[in-house]
Amino acid sequence: MLSRPPFRGPDGALAVCLDGEDYHYLVRVRRLRPGGVFRALLPGGGPVLVRVIATDGGTLRGTIEAAPETIPPGTLPGSAAGPGRARLVLFQALPQGAKMDLIVRQATEAGVAEIYPFESARSAARRGDADGKLARWERIVKEARQQSGSAVDTRVFQPGSPEAIFAVWERIKTDCPAPLGIMLHPAGNGGSGPLAQGAFHGYLDSDPGAVVVAIGPEGGFSPAEVDRFLAADFKPLSLGDTVLRTETAALYAAAAVRVILWERSSWILKAEKTAPDRAAGEQER
Repeated sequence: MLSRPPFRGPDGALAVCLDGEDYHYLVRVRRLRPGGVFRALLPGGGPVLVRVIATDGGTLRGTIEAAPETIPPGTLPGSAAGPGRARLVLFQALPQGAKMDLIVRQATEAGVAEIYPFESARSAARRGDADGKLARWERIVKEARQQSGSAVDTRVFQPGSPEAIFAVWERIKTDCPAPLGIMLHPAGNGGSGPLAQGAFHGYLDSDPGAVVVAIGPEGGFSPAEVDRFLAADFKPLSLGDTVLRTETAALYAAAAVRVILWERSSWILKAEKTAPDRAAGEQER
């Protein structure tokens, strides 16, 4: 992602001028030279193609050869039109140590649009300990987008309270069509009663405009938190008998949602099979 917006050169063409970390990454790491072309993302998230004009004096100068609206769908990673473009949001309970750094990096690579860390009842880390980490998380987002080519303009927010994330959930329900909230929680560790176990495919069959996934800390959500998510219309989901680390669960959930929504148009549900389909299957047996 370009750290500086493009500008109009003397000839009226869109140009870029990059130095610092951008220069180091493009010239020292990727070894781009004059005449080379690279794919980039504008600060607002739009994809562009840039041709390098010069790399002298610690500054890379280039011209934009294709504006976002002229790039065919699929030219850039993550820019293809089609299913699976639902807004994906992560509510992540603060984990121990540097695990949040990994979660931010992996969530960005997986195309999560918004990451909201929050202090859960069982969080070992507290908001006061993490306030100064926001700048680092933002740098991690930038690096992850450069590495992955994600066209999603991922935003990470200051750690908040449970009240803050439920306020975000209410805004999402107002702004997005058919929003879906999913709470990952181990089976048999519910709140006031047993949890109905759904599946990603079943929940995502509603073609949501936004999907919010809530992940607990190392000890999971407390019974009171589970009840609160259920009262807010989050759907409980268990990953069978596998207990995942909180940082693994975040990536697992984001990847599952993206893949299922992306492939939704090719689903063939058993109830929709035609009589010829059933007959063919019987002949094969």
